Amino acid sequence: MASRTPRHATARVEEHLSALLAKVEMKNPGEPEFHQAVREVATTLRPALLRYPRYVDEKILERLVEPDRVISFGVNWVDDSGTVQVNRGFRVQMSSSIGPYKGGLRFHPSVYAGVLKFLGFEQTLKNSLTTLPMGGAKGGSDFDPKGRSESEIRRFCQSFMTELYPYIGEFTDIPAGDIGVGAREIGYLFGQYKRIAKRFVGAITGKGIKWGGSEIRQEATGYGAVYFAQEMLRTRDEDLEGRTCLVSGSGNVAQFTVEKLVQLGGRVVTLSDSDGFIHDPAGVDLDKLEWVKQLKNERRGRISEYAAEFPHATYKAARGGDQNPMWSVPAQCAFPCATQNEISAKDADTLVKNGVTLVVEGANMPTVPEGIDRFIASGVLYAPGKAANAGGVAVSGLEMAQDMQLSQWTREEVDARLQTIMRRIHDSVRKTAEDYGHGGNYSVGANIAGFVKVADAMLDESPI
Repeated sequence: MASRTPRHATARVEEHLSALLAKVEMKNPGEPEFHQAVREVATTLRPALLRYPRYVDEKILERLVEPDRVISFGVNWVDDSGTVQVNRGFRVQMSSSIGPYKGGLRFHPSVYAGVLKFLGFEQTLKNSLTTLPMGGAKGGSDFDPKGRSESEIRRFCQSFMTELYPYIGEFTDIPAGDIGVGAREIGYLFGQYKRIAKRFVGAITGKGIKWGGSEIRQEATGYGAVYFAQEMLRTRDEDLEGRTCLVSGSGNVAQFTVEKLVQLGGRVVTLSDSDGFIHDPAGVDLDKLEWVKQLKNERRGRISEYAAEFPHATYKAARGGDQNPMWSVPAQCAFPCATQNEISAKDADTLVKNGVTLVVEGANMPTVPEGIDRFIASGVLYAPGKAANAGGVAVSGLEMAQDMQLSQWTREEVDARLQTIMRRIHDSVRKTAEDYGHGGNYSVGANIAGFVKVADAMLDESPI
């Protein structure tokens, strides 16, 4: 059989991708987040599919976008008034080609199968980039912890784990926390797992330091994003000292992104939640950050209270539409750490116009595709979440290793390993982009580097 000409090969890849995207939309109706995630990745994989035609022959990408299994279950629990409540729980086990399933649990009213498929797909590539042997998964429930009592959250977590228990384990699927699932919820979930299993094993990460957890785990996603930003700036002989930074969100990822930015000399002037954002021209220093941590982690308050506590700061309520006024605050760096699609194309234009030269995603898919295009076309150093926010799952992997060894590493040891992992991810992503003719495009580099490792494992294992 005659070899295909480059033109034929290109046409074949385009036909393959077009058919794949059409099939994803047809088979997963009403799941726009999943469609967006697959499209964003697939359209950057052309160079890899052209270089390695076997990926097309074996339908690797088509197999990768189909979860190994989607587990859905009812979660029945009783609130403080004695009324039975019913929520829906999920676990999307996306891929175990390079290791056991690994990914967080999200408790939020927006949770449904489509969001978790998107997150599980992203998680698969993210975990691949860490170089640790972890597959991809995501789970959660439409339960909203906001406004619930401690006892209600405990009862919900126990009921949720009772249903999830048969599908997880230290060599099968190891959940962690995510939005709405912090240290408190992990404690309740792990306690119920241990109660059912009658054994103490590392089947969940994000555990407390005194009972099998790892140092730096809470900090890891935020710290890792900043370490990644450092590596990007070094390619231009720059650093974070004196730079004005915008950070969205005010939860775990945002808090520790701010902490590390301040430690490295950055000046953070914004924080937000779903109600609105604060602008503090003087900067959120470490003392103010401690107040924010108490507000969000202990009192479960709203970020609007910051402006009342620190009168020089201003607060603006969230508004609808395709522009977020927070992204119009002048700055050099932006760290979206809240949720998906929080930066629109118009927001991206505003950021570029106002002089932002670095955008590092602490959240998953926080920038719409058109916004990513704007950043790359403008020469902005843009880091996709699957690379930049991989620090959290990386330290989860380190927690798994410590659990297996029945040991606990020091804070300094874990932080040093985290910095090394983020440096390796950065270098791998940058080198991959260069190898495929897209130097400086971290989006292409991250997608191809993450995909190729999983794809090669799938070929080696030959499951069909």
